[in-house]
Amino acid sequence: MEILNNLVTAINGVVWGPLMLVLILGVGLFLSIGLKLMPILKIGTGFRLMLASTKAKQGEENSGEIPPFQALMTALSATVGTGNIAGVATAIFLGGPGALFWMWMTALVGMATKYSEAVLAVKFREVDARGNHVGGPMYYIKNGLGSKWAWLGTTFAIFGGVAAFGIGNTVQANSMADVLHANFQIPTWVTGFIIMLLVGLVLIGGIRRIGRVAAALVPFMAVSYLTAGLIVLVLNAGAIPAAFSMIVEYAFTPLAAQGGFAGAMVWAAIRFGVARGIFSNEAGLGSAPIAHAAAQTKDPVRQGLIAMLGTFIDTLVICTITGLVIVTTGVWTSGESGAALTSAAFSASLPVVGEYIVPFALAIFAFTTILGWSFYGERCAEFLFGIKAIKPYRVLWVLAIPMGAMVSLDFIWLLADTLNAMMAIPNLVALALLSPVVFKLTRDYFNDSRS
Repeated sequence: MEILNNLVTAINGVVWGPLMLVLILGVGLFLSIGLKLMPILKIGTGFRLMLASTKAKQGEENSGEIPPFQALMTALSATVGTGNIAGVATAIFLGGPGALFWMWMTALVGMATKYSEAVLAVKFREVDARGNHVGGPMYYIKNGLGSKWAWLGTTFAIFGGVAAFGIGNTVQANSMADVLHANFQIPTWVTGFIIMLLVGLVLIGGIRRIGRVAAALVPFMAVSYLTAGLIVLVLNAGAIPAAFSMIVEYAFTPLAAQGGFAGAMVWAAIRFGVARGIFSNEAGLGSAPIAHAAAQTKDPVRQGLIAMLGTFIDTLVICTITGLVIVTTGVWTSGESGAALTSAAFSASLPVVGEYIVPFALAIFAFTTILGWSFYGERCAEFLFGIKAIKPYRVLWVLAIPMGAMVSLDFIWLLADTLNAMMAIPNLVALALLSPVVFKLTRDYFNDSRS
C-alpha cells in the first residue's frame, strides 16, 4: 500500500504540476481570445437565457431530457460542494489570501472553457438505445475528431468513471459524515446509510429526477449560504477594502508567516489558487458538459451561454463570499484549515448561528454533488459498455456511499485528485482541436441574432 501511495503521489505531482496549470489556463485563455471575450461580455445574456429556460422552448421538448435550467442546476449540484467551503479555505491556508485572486483568474478564463464544453456537448451528442440524449467529452471526441481519436474519448471515460467514485461519491460522503459527527455526534455509519437510501431513491428516476431535485436544492442552499456570508461581510464591512488589497498584493508578493499561518511564496498562491479553483468549478475537467448534453435545446450556443454561468456562480460568487468571510474576520492566520477554517470564520461574527452554517451547507452541498457525479459516472460507463452497464453502475454507486462515510479516505482523496487531472488532459486536447467549431457556431449565432 505504501508503494502504491508513493506511486500515486509521484503521478499527482506531475499531473497537477506547472504543465497542467499552464495547460488549463492556456486553453482557457486561448478560447477566451478566440471568442473575443464573449463569455465575459455576454454574462447578462447568459442570465437572461437562464431565467427563461426553466422549461424547454416550444418544439424542443423532445430534443433532450431536462430543461436547460435543470441541466445547469445538475452541473452546479456536482460543482458546488466541498470545494466552495473546504477548498477555498485550504487554498488560503496553503497559499495565503493571494490564492483567491488566482481562483478568480481561473474562473474568468474558465467561463470560456465551460461555454465551449457545453457547445460541443450539444453539437456532438447522440441518442442512445433508450432514446436518451448522451454527450460529453467522450462523444465530442468521437464525433468531432473522428475514429482515429476514439482512444482519447475512451481514456476520458475510464478516468471519469473511476474518478467519480472518489471525488463525487466516497469523498463527499466522508466529508458529510465527518462534519455531522463533529457537530451533532451523529455516528458516521448512520449518516452513510441515510445518504445511501436518499441517493438510491433519487437515482431510480434517472436524470429527470436528478434534475428536479437539483433545481430545488441547489438554488435554496446557494442563496442561504450566500445570505449568511453577506451578513458576515456587512458586520465586517470596514475590513473589506483591506481584504481586497491583501488578496491582490499577496497574489504577486511572498507572504511572511504570521499567527498560525506558515507563510507562502507567490508560486504557492498561484498553484493552490488555480488547483482549488478548478476543483471547485470543474472548468476544463469535462464533467459538466455531460449534464448539459441532456438539455432540451436545439441550439448549442444557447446552452453554452447558460452553462458558463456555472463557473461564474460557483467561483466568482460563492467561493468569493467564502474567501472574503475568511479574510475579513482575520481567522486565516489561526492555523486552521479546510472546513474548520471556514466554520471558524462564520462563528467569529455569528457566535451562535455561525457554527451551524458550515455543517448544514456542507451536508447539502455534498449530497447534491453525489447526485450530480452519479450521472457523470453513469454516462462514462454507458459509453464504455453500453446501456447494460447503467443499473450495475448505480448499484455500485449506492453501495460505495456508506463505505466512504465510515473509512479513512486519505488515499482516496489523493487518487481522486490525480484522476481528475487525468480526466482533464483528453478534454483540454479536444477543446483546443475543436475550437474552430466553437468559434464558427458562436459567430453564426450572434450574426443571426443581429440580422
